[in-house]
Amino acid sequence: MLELSHVSRHFGGLVVLEDVNLAVPANTIFGLIGPNGAGKTTVVNIITGLLAPSSGQVLFEGVSLVGKQPHTITQGGIARTFQNIRVFKEMSLLDNVIVGMHAHLHYGPLGIFTRSKSFAAAERAAREKAYELLSWVRLAHKCDELAESLSYGEQRRLELARALATNPKLLLLDEPVAGMNSSEKEELMHEVRNIHARGFTIFMIEHDMRFVMGLCKEIAVLNFGRIICQGEPDHVRNDPQVIEAYLGREDDASTTSQGVAQ
Repeated sequence: MLELSHVSRHFGGLVVLEDVNLAVPANTIFGLIGPNGAGKTTVVNIITGLLAPSSGQVLFEGVSLVGKQPHTITQGGIARTFQNIRVFKEMSLLDNVIVGMHAHLHYGPLGIFTRSKSFAAAERAAREKAYELLSWVRLAHKCDELAESLSYGEQRRLELARALATNPKLLLLDEPVAGMNSSEKEELMHEVRNIHARGFTIFMIEHDMRFVMGLCKEIAVLNFGRIICQGEPDHVRNDPQVIEAYLGREDDASTTSQGVAQ
């Protein structure tokens, strides 16, 4: 579904990504992990059009994404969440999700002004769909509350519902458990599994090894802008380069591999 081929990104003389190659198949949960500063968010920003690669190619279902604007990429079937929560706190949960549907609402300015039948029908359908998406993340009972009333973990789940409102084929999660406690992480893990079971392909970037190992079928590891390992969770967990990248030591594999696994 998604392929990065020889992707590099330089900021002046600073090399952030160097010759990154990834292939994300459809109907999977794929993880890109790495220590802080490894370049993970830069990968997502390139995929979603916020940054252009210095070199290389990004293909989504065989079509190049390089040079396309973020809204075009979203309309083409890729949605994302952000490391920093970006909900509209003074809007209801329902309205937060409806915002995500704007690209698919076609009643136009005249319909809004005249409150036409087509506008009323589209608005009703949008509200019903938003309520359904909130139920997927177990927030439907709070649909009319303001987003500012939610806990941190609930705001993360609201972001998931809003991303799903764009009707994506591929959902990108940018460090979804950043700032969460262990209980919130377990809840979000449950939501991600449920979303995947509904037929969505998920590509997440994260540095929480436990969270990724519990979800992903395949994992790639990024360190200093380069992919150092890729494979199934058990292979990645025991790779000496991964252990060294996370814990800074390679001479005590039995101790460090246990630490990475945790």
